[in-house]
Formats: sequence, C-alpha cells, structure tokens
Amino acid sequence: MPADDLGLVMKTWLGTRALLALVLAVVVMTGHSLERAISNWDVQHFMTIARDGYADSLEMAFFPGLPLVMRAGALIGVPMPVTGAVLALICSLLAAVALFRIGGTVPACLWLIAPTAVFTTVGYTEAPFCAAAFWAWERARAGKWWPAAGLAALACTLRVSGLFLVGALAVMAILGDGQWRDGRAGRSARPINRKPAAVAERLAPLLLPLAVLAGYVVYLHSLTGSWTAWFQAQDRGWGRGFTTPMESLRNTIPATVTSTWRSVYGADAGAVAMLFRLEILAMVVGILTTVYCLLRRRWASAAWVGIQVIAFSIGHWFMSVNRAVLLWFPLFIAIGELTRGPSRPVGLKLFWRWLVLIAVVLDLAVMAWWGWLFYSGKWSS
Repeated sequence: MPADDLGLVMKTWLGTRALLALVLAVVVMTGHSLERAISNWDVQHFMTIARDGYADSLEMAFFPGLPLVMRAGALIGVPMPVTGAVLALICSLLAAVALFRIGGTVPACLWLIAPTAVFTTVGYTEAPFCAAAFWAWERARAGKWWPAAGLAALACTLRVSGLFLVGALAVMAILGDGQWRDGRAGRSARPINRKPAAVAERLAPLLLPLAVLAGYVVYLHSLTGSWTAWFQAQDRGWGRGFTTPMESLRNTIPATVTSTWRSVYGADAGAVAMLFRLEILAMVVGILTTVYCLLRRRWASAAWVGIQVIAFSIGHWFMSVNRAVLLWFPLFIAIGELTRGPSRPVGLKLFWRWLVLIAVVLDLAVMAWWGWLFYSGKWSS
C-alpha cells in the first residue's frame, strides 16, 4: 500500500460508507423505516436530551455536545437521526484525514474499515469525537498547542473520553511521544524541548478543555446539587460502579455464554454472547497496544490507550470496549508498522498480498454484520 496516498483514504471512506449504506438499505427493505434504523440505542438518549434537556437524571451520563447539534438541526427542519448521521459521515472523513496526517495511509484506511465502523455512520459521538481528538493530536505534534487545546475542548463537549485526551496531551507536553517515524512524510519526529518554561508553555492551553469539563460538572451540580451527578447516572443506568479488573472480568465471562441471554434475546442470544467475547478481546488488544507504545517510548500514545483500558477494566463488566477501539488510533498505527516489514521475495510478496486481501474481506464481512445488528435494532455493544 502506498505510504502517502490521501486519494486511497478518500476511496476507502467512500467504499466503506457505501457498504454500510447497502446494509442499511437491506434492513429498510425488511420492514424497518430508515429513520428508525439509524436511531437505535444511544441515539435515542441523545435525541431525548436534545428535546427535553436533562429532565431525566439518567441522561446526565451523556455529554451535551451532540444533542445540541441535533437540536440545531431540528430547528431548521432536519430530523434528529438524520442530523446525527450526516454529522457522523462528515466527521468520519475528517478523522481519517487527521489520522492520515499523523500516521499515513495504512492507519487511516484501517480505521475506516474497523469492524465497529457502523458507529461512525449514525448519531453516536465516536465520529465527531475522533475528528476533534485526532486533529487535536495532530496539531499538538506539530507544536500548535492552542489549536490543539481548542479541538480538545470541543472533544470534551462530546464524551468523558475528553478528560483522557487532555491527560494524554499533558503527557505529550511533558515527555513527548517517542521518536517514531511519520508514516505520511517518512520523517523522524523532532526531540521535544523539556525545559520547564517550554513545558509550561505547552501545558497552559490545556486549561481550556479542563474548563469545559469543569463547566459541565458545575452545570450538573446546578441541576442536581451533586458534584458526582455524571458518575451517579453511569452507575444507576448502566451499572458502572467501581470494581477491580479481576471482578470485571469475572462478571463479563458469564455474558460470553449463549444460554445467559436466551431468555432475553431468544434467537439473537448467540450474537450477544459473541459481542461480549469480543469485548474481552478488545481489552486484550488495548493492553497489547499500550505495551507496544511503551516499548517504543511513545509515552503520550501509551497514556491515551492505557488510561481508557484501565477505565473500562474497573467498571462492573467489560462493555462498550468494542466501540472504544475506534478511539485508539495508536493501534492502527501499530498495525501499519508491524505489517510494513522488510521487502519480501516475489513469491512471498504475492502470498502476503493474498493474505491481506483475505483479511480485509473478512474484516468487511464483520463490519457489515455489525452494521446489520445496529440498523435492525439488535444488541451491538
């Protein structure tokens, strides 16, 4: 695959969105309305907040950025699910371009064909958050800390992961992110200036996204009188209290068994169990990615993935980790580096190309399956 081919990234974006659109069309032809198919699960929560604000305290588990955009769309007559889907499609392209600038063609294309890509086509926060966060990272790597902070502040309006982004950017400001090669331009990253004055100059802009997060906490306090309203909503609505990683794993293992879900989901129980098995696999992938970054002394990248892995490991069980993989751009950069390798003999090169082709086809099949689950309203992590 070419080392620097933005055109291929654009084609991959178009092709994957077209594949998911085809899956959506099949679901609609089976009796689902288009609007209903793109408004399942968390989309409903965002729409409720857009209509009613935080009248229901459980909705405080969701940040207000996306609902505000949906509300703005509704004011000009655009249905909220459509606003969310259009925003997701645009932002998925912006995120891919940012990742292209960070790591090159391969990571950007890998992100676009991620198995859970369906969540970047509907009114979820994954696509807009990744667009803001990836561009914040790109700007920080370029030494443009105020634009990076502004983009991080935007990310902080969308989901709690913004807090982890600020923490990882702070690590970058202090320690840098290793001497890894720029996959797009083929250059080595410049050493970071670690003099106290320079570090302070990089850290100061990060007060902006922290102020956004503090503003949300203060706002919820004004509504509830509680400084922990967000945590309480997560606990009451989704059982995400604090446990140890081993307890979370033990709680997840029964969910990987089909019989656990048969009384609730019937014939779909097998798919639900499979998704929880993939949650455990996603945790393993997150740990391996963190270790890889640490071995490469990419301190900021390790912090970005590692803190999320920790956060998911101390909830009641492993849930929504499959979607969180979309945020882990160092994973896609690592895969790109590990598969690049040295030049190969002609015979081996042909074998490698066929192997890659088969892997991509299987990946796209899983992506289509995941899209079918979501669009048809089945459990999809």
